[in-house]
Amino acid sequence: MTDPLRIFANKAALRASARTHTTAGQRCAVILWLTGWSMPETVFAELQSYLPEFVHVPVRLNCAKTPEQMMAQAEGAAIAWFTRTDDALPSLVSSRRSGKLLIAGWSLGGLLALRLAARGFADGLVLFGATARFVRSREESDLGWPDAVLRHMAAAIAKDRLAVEARFRQRLLSEEEKITGFGPQLPPAGSWSTAALLAGIQLLRTENHVSALPEIACPTLLVHGKEDEVCPYGAAEELYKRLPQAEILPVDGGGHIPFLGREAAIAEAIRRWRHGAQVAFDSPPV
Repeated sequence: MTDPLRIFANKAALRASARTHTTAGQRCAVILWLTGWSMPETVFAELQSYLPEFVHVPVRLNCAKTPEQMMAQAEGAAIAWFTRTDDALPSLVSSRRSGKLLIAGWSLGGLLALRLAARGFADGLVLFGATARFVRSREESDLGWPDAVLRHMAAAIAKDRLAVEARFRQRLLSEEEKITGFGPQLPPAGSWSTAALLAGIQLLRTENHVSALPEIACPTLLVHGKEDEVCPYGAAEELYKRLPQAEILPVDGGGHIPFLGREAAIAEAIRRWRHGAQVAFDSPPV
């Protein structure tokens, strides 16, 4: 079970951030956004609009032809933060003064974010509906999906990709969210190429960062729906237990897109978490 004492543990810093987030926002940190399987990066647009103090850098995965290309695109965007190869991202030049790169990853994007963090690219992580390893045995159904499900999806894409996407989208929302009417808020389907869909499935089948979690020392905020059918809540608890500086925000009634329909509240939680993490980062060692 999740230890409630570690959930948003730094209460004093979080309360203080509600009064001081404008000042903290002047540091103009960058958030690198990594989306989930089959979903355009615009799925984050509403959430980003509630975080105007950050520079937002979405990574487009929809045209990748292989898992390796998908990983290279994510890494290339992170490298642009540390080097002068950012002609396509001029906003990074002034923002680099803050010295902070946050990486936000949802689902498949969470796996890519963990990969980047394990390689030292992240000063902080925000993970939505994420897991350290998507494929699990049937005995670990509380942590992920069997590989057979993904193999079946890959085979079905060749016959009717839109039908596969439609069935997958049915699993993104909790029953409560469906009744509330969250479905129309999703971006239209069909934005990923067939090659990208297959590359994403292959990445979901093979990526495994469980053993690397104890070495990922950057502050991490886990935002996870309690009713997530794609990455079950147990996957968030695994991350929470193994990541050294993780805080967890359970979303009651939330499905696999825990920020959907809750953008204002989630943005404020990110802002408060970042301020608390910044206070800890800037404090001298005792």
